[in-house]
Amino acid sequence: MLHRASEPFTEVPSTIPPSLQEVYRSVRVPAAASAGRRLFAFVGPGYLVAVGYMDPGNWATSLAGGSAYGYTLLSVALLSSLMAMLLQALCARVGIATGQDLAQLCRDRFPRPVAWGLWVLAEVAICATDLAELIGTAIALKLLFGIPLLGGVMLTALDALLVLWLQHRGMRWLEAFIVAMIALIAGCFLMEIALADPDWAAVLSGYAPSASLLSDSTQLYLAIGILGATVMPHNLYLHTATVQSRAFRQDEQGRREAIRFATVDSTVALSIALVINSAILILAAAVFHAAGRTEIAEIQEAHQLLTPMVGAGTAATLFAVALLACGLTATVTATLSGQVVMEGFLRFRLPPVLRRLVTRLIAIIPAVMVTWQYGESGTAQLLILSQVTLSLQLPFAVIPLMLFATDRSRLGVLAAPRWQAVLGWAATALIVGLNLKLLYDTAVG
Repeated sequence: MLHRASEPFTEVPSTIPPSLQEVYRSVRVPAAASAGRRLFAFVGPGYLVAVGYMDPGNWATSLAGGSAYGYTLLSVALLSSLMAMLLQALCARVGIATGQDLAQLCRDRFPRPVAWGLWVLAEVAICATDLAELIGTAIALKLLFGIPLLGGVMLTALDALLVLWLQHRGMRWLEAFIVAMIALIAGCFLMEIALADPDWAAVLSGYAPSASLLSDSTQLYLAIGILGATVMPHNLYLHTATVQSRAFRQDEQGRREAIRFATVDSTVALSIALVINSAILILAAAVFHAAGRTEIAEIQEAHQLLTPMVGAGTAATLFAVALLACGLTATVTATLSGQVVMEGFLRFRLPPVLRRLVTRLIAIIPAVMVTWQYGESGTAQLLILSQVTLSLQLPFAVIPLMLFATDRSRLGVLAAPRWQAVLGWAATALIVGLNLKLLYDTAVG
């Protein structure tokens, strides 16, 4: 338990073993180095989080939104990313100030039935995320190598070996892999946008909110899918744990600096994620919506149409390569999130590969059933549904986060400043309100 606001900061040692113990305080922060070198020591966890904001689930919602509504939903992508930057900054603050991750705090500070309920919802969110990654990776394998979709679904279970190898190499290797993959994805989409040649005036106007978001139920459904695909519940748990991989000073000044540098790291990383998410939607709007193809939602269909509509064979290849890179990188962060959630809520550890295989097998079941019953035509709806599921789970992670981040009786001077608290609760209210409207619209048909 931390001090009250009026007391000087003193670290209170925790008897609870940290989640992700193998990387806990494993990255040294040079105390006597320049501010730039100390900042560089904190670069990494934000990119692990950013990967979740550009996983294959985002592709389905962005392709559907861009082809159906042009650039209109860019405003949702922007708002979602700004909310994500704020919430991830609060995650870094909570993890650094308390020395515990969000799952551990929920277990310790809520009644047992509430904590168990939050654990179940967090696992549902991770399975929904894994479902999107599984389908996206399987589609990419088919587009690049001709592997049948069902075979690709089964083959994705081998990604557990990638997770094991990266975790064995250490946190910096894992982060370097993620940053390299993000650079590859960004490069692919920059070339795609150059080939698509969008209307940049319309792109800029698309970042302004539109009233049709609330009046059109289909547009709202896609908007909530984008929200769920952007502000992902499991990322909140993950970030509170990964910031503790840095061996920063444990006094008040050291923690303040750690919060500041971790916030810069996550904000820059999520800005890159916003550019990539925007690029997917801009590509769909410039190529499909502009040509009157407003019904594109399947990733495979988008891939097939890119070459004839853009007029360059490389467009489809770049699209598939970026999709595969998104699936592989999201695999790593989903595994880490699963470890944090299980270890934090249950204080039970599973080997990372076993944890990965269990989660992947759970996700394989609906993917195989849909693919078997409906073929490839059902994968887009399954992807969008998985992202809406994430949005519905989001309040159950955001509300506890806000309660802990603003608790001055525990965090003292390290609690969130007033402006962050006000914006954070406003974002929470918006998330809850949109979800309630979706449930109401669904109930009344």
